[in-house]
Amino acid sequence: MTTPADSRLTRPRLPEPRGPVSAGVVEALRSGGSPVTGGAEATADPYGDDLQLALYVLYELHYQGFAGAPADDSREWDPELLALRATLEQPFLAALRADAERPESAEAALDALLVEPAGHQPGSVSHHLRRTHRLPELREYAALRSLYHLKEADPHAWMIPRLHGRAKAGLVAVEYDEFGAGRAEDVHARLYAELMADLGLEPAYGHYLDAAPAAALTTVNLMSLFGLHRALRGALVGHFAAVEVTSPPGSRRLADALRKAGAGPAAVRFYEEHVEADAVHEQVVRRDVVAGLLADEPELDADIAFGAAATSLVEDRLGAVLLDAWAHGRSALLPGHHADAVAEPA
Repeated sequence: MTTPADSRLTRPRLPEPRGPVSAGVVEALRSGGSPVTGGAEATADPYGDDLQLALYVLYELHYQGFAGAPADDSREWDPELLALRATLEQPFLAALRADAERPESAEAALDALLVEPAGHQPGSVSHHLRRTHRLPELREYAALRSLYHLKEADPHAWMIPRLHGRAKAGLVAVEYDEFGAGRAEDVHARLYAELMADLGLEPAYGHYLDAAPAAALTTVNLMSLFGLHRALRGALVGHFAAVEVTSPPGSRRLADALRKAGAGPAAVRFYEEHVEADAVHEQVVRRDVVAGLLADEPELDADIAFGAAATSLVEDRLGAVLLDAWAHGRSALLPGHHADAVAEPA
């Protein structure tokens, strides 16, 4: 098993394709050739496994890359791969705009996220896990969330050169905490790797990609989509704000669930850290990042609201997949991975 400290020193292997589009992308990276999809991208489901995996792989070229793809670093800006990515992004973004709620303003979108319902919330994964505290479900949740948390805060860092003044200063203050405030051992991605090791999971970066359903890939792809386009900087700020607003109560529930399930201190620490840190971050994000950006570019208000609403949309879609699987006694991981991808802790 990879040590938590070495989580980001490894590259994940190229995933198994889930359709003609992802097969074309994977084969292009493996062979160094052009992506051959047979035009399947024209009819691919924007939320489906094939399109979302293809996008995830193309986005990953800007993060860690893949083992088994010797030319992959040089292909980060490959014109053919970028053209295919743009083609896939168009229906994904259109679906998000069509399906997300339309808050009247960024302030209204974030205010709605602050409302905590009384008692158990049936559609909430963190409420469910706190109530049931079943270790197998907690471990599946941790495995799927690792696709983001092992790169935590990296997608939001793309905002830094696109903001200035108060908005930039507030963003960097929050990112400084996310990246350990100068201490490598406190980088949040490292803390998550330690959570995974505590739960008996493999903490290597990207290890559970093949086990992740499309809804889990979508939550990560959303950040990359917003982050890699300057035109969507407002939407990325909305995503960033939504994450920081909802993190403290959700993290508190997950820390409680892990304690009740008998998890070790490293697993609990990750969420306890977010309860405290993100309560402060939420204020900084709203007062400095969001308000600062709107003071400079008020025309981005609708984009910020959209980013927050799209975040809720994809999180709700993932929650529905997880809760449906667990309610029917199934693994939430893709078939063939529930037994081997998440091994029981020793």
